[in-house]
Amino acid sequence: MRIRTRLAVAGTAAATGVLAAVAAAPAQAAEYSSALKVKGIQYDAPGRDDNRCSGGNTKAEYLTIKNYSSSKTVNLKGYVVKDAAGNRYKFPANHYLQPGDYVKLRGGKGTDSDANNVAYRQNCNFMWNNDKDTIYLYKSSGDRADVHSYTKRANDPDGNGYINYHG
Repeated sequence: MRIRTRLAVAGTAAATGVLAAVAAAPAQAAEYSSALKVKGIQYDAPGRDDNRCSGGNTKAEYLTIKNYSSSKTVNLKGYVVKDAAGNRYKFPANHYLQPGDYVKLRGGKGTDSDANNVAYRQNCNFMWNNDKDTIYLYKSSGDRADVHSYTKRANDPDGNGYINYHG
């Protein structure tokens, strides 16, 4: 991912310091100013994949979305989560995240709950690939809020199927 910067004065110590600071910053922080970001993903549900609605393990696959704002409550209604293949989920109802709060978007069927920080895709098919995929989070306006690509080999060294982003 590229970080695009424009420096009015090149070659000065100040410009070099600015360039070093920008290069050290994570690409997502430089590109997306959304309060909501992907905190982590359990892309490979523990156990053997079984997408049956009754007795399967799609609920064990989840994406955690967190509100990193220190003061702004965000309504998830209209936000969209997509993968590289175009599978998507759009939050259909009001789901408010207070500053520092999070929601786990789980596969399978269930009852969404603000109190339990959970929303269900109401779909028993797995959304995330076990070897590699890309996670897209879009605001209700259609603007991109966050994006992460992963490969099991590069991003999951302990092999537990979970990757943490944004701390």
